[in-house]
Amino acid sequence: MILTEIQNFLINYHRVSLAEMEQHFHMDGDALRQMLNKLIKKGRVRKLSKAEKCHSCTSCNPETLEFYEWIDRASH
Repeated sequence: MILTEIQNFLINYHRVSLAEMEQHFHMDGDALRQMLNKLIKKGRVRKLSKAEKCHSCTSCNPETLEFYEWIDRASH
């Protein structure tokens, strides 16, 4: 059930950070990553390359820079 909810969330928002999903689903990032990896293996989601941090920033939470994107099959 939660896997379908994650999939629908990504369909609706297309590209979201792990931090956004943690907040929306009230779940730990590691648990979300496991489910996201299932969707990645099915070819439905891709993990985007890590965004670059600000040049002087050292306080960013890594989850705010970890993004996942729904793969639109219609464009393939």
